[in-house]
Amino acid sequence: MTTAIHPTVDRGVSRGAEGFAGGTLQCQCTKDKVEVKISAQVAFNHACGCTKCWKPQGALFSVVGVVPRDRLSVSAHGDKLKVVDEKAAIQRHACTACGTHMYGRIENKDHPLYGFDFFHPELSSQPGWDGPGFAAFVSSIIESGTPPSKMADIRQTLRDKGLEPYDCLSPALMDVIATHAAKAKGVYKEA
Repeated sequence: MTTAIHPTVDRGVSRGAEGFAGGTLQCQCTKDKVEVKISAQVAFNHACGCTKCWKPQGALFSVVGVVPRDRLSVSAHGDKLKVVDEKAAIQRHACTACGTHMYGRIENKDHPLYGFDFFHPELSSQPGWDGPGFAAFVSSIIESGTPPSKMADIRQTLRDKGLEPYDCLSPALMDVIATHAAKAKGVYKEA
C-alpha cells in the first residue's frame, strides 16, 4: 500500500540541478503575494512530520530545508508577514492573508541551528531545487491525527521514495547539534 506523503514526494523525489543558485518563493495569495528571495541551493531538505511546520492541504508531511541566513530576504509584501508563535525556537513567518509559512528564523544565537533559515522549496516555481533527502519527526504525524496503525505503511512508503525515516533529525544534523553542545560545554575535540 502506498500512502500519500506530500505532493512533491508523491511525484518522485528529484535531485537538484548542478549550479542551481536559488529562486523566489511566493505565498498562496491571488494578488499582492509575499515574495522571499533565496540565493542558494536548499540544504538538509527533508519531509517533516512535526506539528509546527506548514503543510499543503491534505499532506501528512511538510517539505522543508535551510539556507544560510544571509541567503534569504523578503523581496515583496513583507508587511503581510507575522510570526506564528513567538515562543517557538523557530520563528515561522507566515502570510497573514493566506496563512502560508514563508520562512522560519532562529533568533537565539546560542541555538545550534542559529544562522540557518528554514523554508519550503515547493513555494518556488523555479526548477532545480534539491528534493528531500530524509524524513524527520515521523512519529509526530500521530499528534496530527494519523492512526498509529498506519505508521508501518508510512515508513515503508518513505523508504520506497528514498527517504530514511527518523523520529528526530538526520544523523548529519544531529551531529551539528551535538557538536554545538560539546563546544558550549568545552569538551569538543577536533579529530
